[in-house]
Amino acid sequence: MDLLFLFLGGIGIFLFGMKFMSDGLTKIAGDRLRDLLDRFTSNPLKGVLVGIVVTVLLQSSTATIVLTVGLVNAGFMTLTQAIGVIMGANVGTTTTAIIIGINISAYALPIIFLGTFFIFFFKNKKLNNIGQVIFGFGALFLGLEFMGDGVEPLKDNAFFAELTLSMSDNPILGVIVGTVFTAIIQSSTAAIGLLQSFYDSGAMDLNAALPVLFGDNIGTTITAVIASIGASVAAKRTALSHVIFNLIGATVIMILLVPFTNLIVWFEETLNLSPPMTIAFAHGTYNVANLLLQVAFIGVLATIVTKLIPGKSEEIEYKAKHLDPTFIQRAPSIALGQARAETLRMANFAELGLEEVLKYLHTNNRKNAERTIQYEEAINNLDRTITDYLMQISNRSLSSDDSFTHTMLLDTVRDIERIGDHMENIMELVDYQIKNKVILSEDAKADLEEMFTLTRKTLKDAVYALEHHDVEAARATEQQEDEIDKMERKMRKKHIMRMNEGRCSGSAGIVFVDIVSNLERIGDHSVNIAEAVLNEEK
Repeated sequence: MDLLFLFLGGIGIFLFGMKFMSDGLTKIAGDRLRDLLDRFTSNPLKGVLVGIVVTVLLQSSTATIVLTVGLVNAGFMTLTQAIGVIMGANVGTTTTAIIIGINISAYALPIIFLGTFFIFFFKNKKLNNIGQVIFGFGALFLGLEFMGDGVEPLKDNAFFAELTLSMSDNPILGVIVGTVFTAIIQSSTAAIGLLQSFYDSGAMDLNAALPVLFGDNIGTTITAVIASIGASVAAKRTALSHVIFNLIGATVIMILLVPFTNLIVWFEETLNLSPPMTIAFAHGTYNVANLLLQVAFIGVLATIVTKLIPGKSEEIEYKAKHLDPTFIQRAPSIALGQARAETLRMANFAELGLEEVLKYLHTNNRKNAERTIQYEEAINNLDRTITDYLMQISNRSLSSDDSFTHTMLLDTVRDIERIGDHMENIMELVDYQIKNKVILSEDAKADLEEMFTLTRKTLKDAVYALEHHDVEAARATEQQEDEIDKMERKMRKKHIMRMNEGRCSGSAGIVFVDIVSNLERIGDHSVNIAEAVLNEEK
């Protein structure tokens, strides 16, 4: 029983160390890793390289793949780019096994103390994060040592010896054991660390260990599958591509198991590798071979998963489509036209986001909330991109008309970004309503529906005026915004009466008034867009 507790405790400390270290590395890197994935995956081969780099930095292929699924779900990354990142992540994760292969368990406790020192004796956040990484690194090796002590007696256990012999004679059994165990603990790194301990203690020979290693690589795909549940069609396809990629690799290497085993034995003998480092080399060789085998077929894999998971991809294309930097130098007027086209895309996201948040108010369906967040993130991303593009144009010599258009677009982009913020505020108010079981009366719901309808119409007319230089639509927007202001004052009074009569609670009053206030602010920003069109016309 003591050995079982030692083994389980070792796994627990190891997993905690891995998580703590990975979280610390993520905090140190901040949004830079997301930006790296977003900016440098323009083609699948670059995606492979970025996948390797990000996984080495995070020391977790799981973290990289979950982040990738999230980026695909948000529309920042295409399926083919994501497959490249996944392939790279599989190679990048082998560095963790190599680090484990360098046995420094004797220094685990001093490393933990050093990490603790950084965490508790410094107020600087950056030093705290560094301490978290160091502490996690030490805990990883401490857990590994406990795991090793817990499994060492198994080499003399008759049942385990029989199981190992069965896995040697029947490699498929080893693959199943590795897959199931990794799927349960959701960490291929921990599973491979345990495998290194088994092989180091003599409880398992290489013929049994290698199939388990291949199973570990299959089992780790479960995390991406879980991350894709409830996500977009594209995210589900990304998760499935991870499963297929690892299944194909394991199948091919299993067919070539004898020559692969002989290669690993040659590595072990020629380089005088320790048992843990032998497993690390086998892991690295397997993943590099799998990458080289399939990297040329990324497009084919994308086609396969698209066929297997049919349906229209719903991801939002966050990246700018019209902003060609070559026009900034050669033809600033055309560049301004490009900026206007991209601003219209941004405005269209605001319209669609407002529709989603209205659906969320009606249905309380979390999918509508997530869609609203995606539109808001898309608006924020385009805000940064368009503003940067316009600032580059401002360095060129512009005519008076172009200069006016330039200023108008900067103001319009800012107004649309603020509309996105108010849209998100309304979504958070609906979140509050759902979480706190706030009940709105039917009269309150009818009032909100009326104001939503008018606000959407106002925004739609403002965007139409911007797109078509339509003065009448711009004037209609101004008139409608006056109606929104009057409607807000009227609805506040009506709701106070409902509260006084006991038909609505105080919490409902807060939600109602704040939603109305945000809708009124959306109307203000809509009329700002319309006024910019009127001023441009003058």
